Amino acid sequence: MTSAVMEQWLSTAPEWMLNAPEGLNSFFYNIFKCFIYDNRYMLIVRGLSNTLQLTFFALLLGIALGVVVSLVRVTWDKIGRDMHGFGRIVLGFFNVLCKIYLTVIRGTPVMVQIMIIYFVILASSSNKIFVGCLAFGINSGAYVAEIIRGGIMSVDPGQMEAGRSLGFGYVATMWYIILPQALKTVLPSLANEFIVLLKETSIAGYIGLPDLTYAGNTIGGTSFVYFYPLLAVALIYLILVIFFTYLVGKLERRLQNSVPMRKSKRRKKISAGGER
Repeated sequence: MTSAVMEQWLSTAPEWMLNAPEGLNSFFYNIFKCFIYDNRYMLIVRGLSNTLQLTFFALLLGIALGVVVSLVRVTWDKIGRDMHGFGRIVLGFFNVLCKIYLTVIRGTPVMVQIMIIYFVILASSSNKIFVGCLAFGINSGAYVAEIIRGGIMSVDPGQMEAGRSLGFGYVATMWYIILPQALKTVLPSLANEFIVLLKETSIAGYIGLPDLTYAGNTIGGTSFVYFYPLLAVALIYLILVIFFTYLVGKLERRLQNSVPMRKSKRRKKISAGGER
């Protein structure tokens, strides 16, 4: 293997690389061996694609689970104890179920969860992307549920009363009035959850899923040089995190500026009316 790499390196490398000082020549050779030879850079490309897919679909599942769990818990806190009959029993059962889900998922490592799902629960499945999305989505849902629950609880209680006075039922008021305001509040936190989830997916290699970290480790194992592929993986993660953090910051500033802008417009209208 090493002789084949060396032969291809000597036959394809430019003269200025071959004639470079020893340290620089060794650097160029290692880059060639890790990324260029046998198109090994494609492992990084495919790994990055799998990582982004895994993160995106896991977050979607996490948000769906989080909304359901948070609504069940908030509903129990607001009206559950005042209910009677079969409805109270059903809501109480689901509330206990949600509490168990939150306790178990938040109290155990995500690596153990993904291994249990892959090697035990879905041992017959060969779709590792699906298993990874399911495992990370279930894990993320527990944290998203508390984020959304906090957002719902932060909405002024008068909004619920206003909705009921307009003739809406509890479900309609929650869906059309409370949830949109809560989601606007928690949107930056959900974006941060995406960033956290992006880094957490680096353990997907434990079930053989060829994500970004797995690709760097594979290149290191075949080239016997771990520093450069793992450094490349770390830089890609860093660039992604910086990029998404920048987007989250922009989103937060936009959401913060939207309320003052509306207030200033109202003041202008009021002052204009006073002048007339």
